[in-house]
Amino acid sequence: MFKKILIANRGEIALRVIRTCREMGIKTVAVYSTADKDSLHVRFADEAVCIGKPAGSESYLNIPHIMAAAEITNADAIHPGYGFLAENAKFSQICADHGIKFIGPTPEMINAMGDKITAKETMIKAGVPVVPGSGGLLESVEQAKVLAKEIGYPVILKATAGGGGKGMREVWHESEMERAFNTAKAEAGASFKNDGVYMEKFVEEPRHIEIQIAGDQYGNVCHLSERDCSIQRRHQKLIEESPSPFMTPELRETMGAAAIKAASAINYESVGTIEFLVDKHRNFYFMEMNTRIQVEHCVTEEVINHDLIKEQIKIALGERISGKNYFPQMHAIECRINAEDPYNDFRPSPGKITTLHTPGGHGVRVDSHVYAGYVIPPYYDSMIGKLITVAQTREEAIDTMYRALSEYVIEGVKTTIPFHLQLMKNEDFRSGNFTTKFLETFKLQ
Repeated sequence: MFKKILIANRGEIALRVIRTCREMGIKTVAVYSTADKDSLHVRFADEAVCIGKPAGSESYLNIPHIMAAAEITNADAIHPGYGFLAENAKFSQICADHGIKFIGPTPEMINAMGDKITAKETMIKAGVPVVPGSGGLLESVEQAKVLAKEIGYPVILKATAGGGGKGMREVWHESEMERAFNTAKAEAGASFKNDGVYMEKFVEEPRHIEIQIAGDQYGNVCHLSERDCSIQRRHQKLIEESPSPFMTPELRETMGAAAIKAASAINYESVGTIEFLVDKHRNFYFMEMNTRIQVEHCVTEEVINHDLIKEQIKIALGERISGKNYFPQMHAIECRINAEDPYNDFRPSPGKITTLHTPGGHGVRVDSHVYAGYVIPPYYDSMIGKLITVAQTREEAIDTMYRALSEYVIEGVKTTIPFHLQLMKNEDFRSGNFTTKFLETFKLQ
């Protein structure tokens, strides 16, 4: 068993890891920026070390500062959470070089899936369906136009090192290609210091469905069913649920088998997620692999009654997974509660929370690090909590969510609660009739 785990992250995920460690009898170390000195993860960890100024580059992305914190506290493992350094192969390697266990995959596994072109080639070899597209990076606008004619419009340009919708452009006609190509490359270069872009067939009426997987150090891989993440704004997820209302038993079996193939192709170790696009005919295509725990992991935990953070730690300790696949026994929905103003184009709303009341009752879970008097800093992601409800059916889970949202009181900052309340009453959402484009036509009242 690890004696002490340093959590190289902040906010609700750091607090989430601390809770599981405490249940397992493992001491914890929190690291924090000066902006986070009053965060709950700092209060609840056994030890806490300040690692820098508010900017991520000077704190949560500062590898030397994090490693120094691990060494002075004698931590024997590091949990990276999600975001920041969670999928940084260099960080994983430095941990290994210093004899500290990185609770996640090896550098080789991260690299294999970190570059989208390499990942796509790996999936083709493994027999996992991929979206038709360029075999590599596009060298010129002319090459892009020729390829788009072969594939057939619409197509989409994507940054090879991208994420979060950066460096991504849809192209519906040849006349739009030059501007889209140049814009995608410029945005990719500015965001990732890598302006490489590639092309894929644009999947119309897509659902974003991902499969949670786990793999151990002995080559065993299993899947833990799916999550539907189609309700998103500018490629940022707002609601996740399991099971997907679009799923059939046959599709779940086929997608689960494909996800296991994908993870097995790189001998994956730890928990992770294989993300797919699914078209209206239920054809599915590999998008990417997240080699880390995800924000929405708690949705899966609720429907299969399984602690995924504990699973991560056990795998890192060298324990074998059971090898059996898991299937949803309940229905769970998660709403991301962000400090954003949904009536003002979701503009970030940092500031002091003056009043806070979190909902409770049967089937309600709140994962959050905030409290009354807490000041939301402007330097990081705007998510301040996750509200999860679980019930026997999707309809019941939605009804419970509406009730819980109605009880959720956050004053002092704007939040996405009004948006979620209206969505829970939307007939298309309630009937499962939505795609990733749903919010383009959804009007907030």
